[in-house]
Amino acid sequence: MKRKSKIKKISIAFVLIYVCYILVNQQITMRNKKVQLETYKVELDKVTKEHDKLIDETKISKTYRYVEKLAREKLGFIKQGENAVIQKKD
Repeated sequence: MKRKSKIKKISIAFVLIYVCYILVNQQITMRNKKVQLETYKVELDKVTKEHDKLIDETKISKTYRYVEKLAREKLGFIKQGENAVIQKKD
């Protein structure tokens, strides 16, 4: 009879140790997943801001004023009736 109770106590102890191991392992996994989720959220915010910026730039680039500005700055175009001024480099 003593032997049965001893085996029963050892079995219960092993089960409790195993359950504790599983719970601790799950907590560690959950913490790692939370950290990973926060990292992804920060990255998503960064990419979303960049996407919004590119959408705005696309909208602006389709306007006449923007095209005119680029033509003046990069290609040196002038409007009819304007005088071009060229600065000498020292």
